[in-house]
Amino acid sequence: METDLLILGGGAAGLSLARRLAEQGAKAPRTVVLESRSDYTDDRTWCFWMQPSAQLTHLVRRRWAKVSLASSSERVLVDCAEFPYALLPSGGFYQESTELLAQSERVRLALGVAVQGTPRKVDGLWEVETSTGVQRARWVVDTRPPAAPTAGAAVLWQSFLGQEIECTGPVFDSTVAEIMHFTTGEAGQILFHYLLPLSPTRALLEVTAFAPAPAGPDTFRVELTRFIEQRLEGRPYRIRREEHGILPMGLPTPKPSADATFVRAGLMAGGARASSGYAFQRIQRWAESCAQSLAAGQGPRPHAADGWILGRMDALFLQVLRRRPELAPALFLAMFRKVAPARLARFMSDQATLLDNLAVIAALPPGPFLRELFRPAPRVDRP
Repeated sequence: METDLLILGGGAAGLSLARRLAEQGAKAPRTVVLESRSDYTDDRTWCFWMQPSAQLTHLVRRRWAKVSLASSSERVLVDCAEFPYALLPSGGFYQESTELLAQSERVRLALGVAVQGTPRKVDGLWEVETSTGVQRARWVVDTRPPAAPTAGAAVLWQSFLGQEIECTGPVFDSTVAEIMHFTTGEAGQILFHYLLPLSPTRALLEVTAFAPAPAGPDTFRVELTRFIEQRLEGRPYRIRREEHGILPMGLPTPKPSADATFVRAGLMAGGARASSGYAFQRIQRWAESCAQSLAAGQGPRPHAADGWILGRMDALFLQVLRRRPELAPALFLAMFRKVAPARLARFMSDQATLLDNLAVIAALPPGPFLRELFRPAPRVDRP
């Protein structure tokens, strides 16, 4: 089969680009999305700050006007009513996206189709071996991870395990999102609890670690159970669903593509913010830009590189966290305590002004960062 564009992988990045192309109508290239899953489940959540530039906000399930961070000695409560913290469930995104693509005459979603081997270019077209035969296209956007997460492939990895639970009676303060409540982890690990109250009786509780090596779900099961039972104080509950993820924090600068007709995208190709792992809105901005370029016949675009200031700030911050993980609670709490919420929301959303960046820098103790300026960065291997 021959088409204009193949999108490899129908996750957040692949579907976001596909739905943007479907919106282009007749201007969109003939597109096929190849996804190995046979169907979609509500397997993850995406969170972000409700900036004016935020996209797909009609799919947001819950938003909070207050967030809290805590260490063993301090708790910071931030009023973020101007730019609330929002949760968007994957189930709603998947359902709306598949419905939009089903109505498109130019973009098709092929579920249950696995890519086999490496795409290769033959006579000016990309050939992709799949479980249902060979697909050919002028352009390819590959949103699949190039390799499994491994120690050394990123400065740090953000790994987490979460469960959405429901109780028989009210337990949670549904007005406050607890985004970073630090606890004691293993050596070299930054460990914290994350609680998003969906109602007084329902919440998503997660255990998250920043560490040099990625961690599977079983690593966190004991700690997650302890966290839930501690918060519920013995009250009965049922688990509605579970989610696990591994996000890169600080990947090597990607090599420019040798062929502009093949582009990598997604979490492992610039889709996630290095210092936080926030990805959903970055992916939406990329999808919009890439779709416009494709509709104009100019081919796909990779994720835009962060500006020099943001990139250097994130790299230095991760360098400090990697070498001095015990400082993490104090650094994050200082940032949220001292920086105005609007500035902080813009900084977290990649929309910071120069004054926003300066405010973040001023909020942090200079000593650890000045020392890291004169030390080599941690080695990160390309996949």
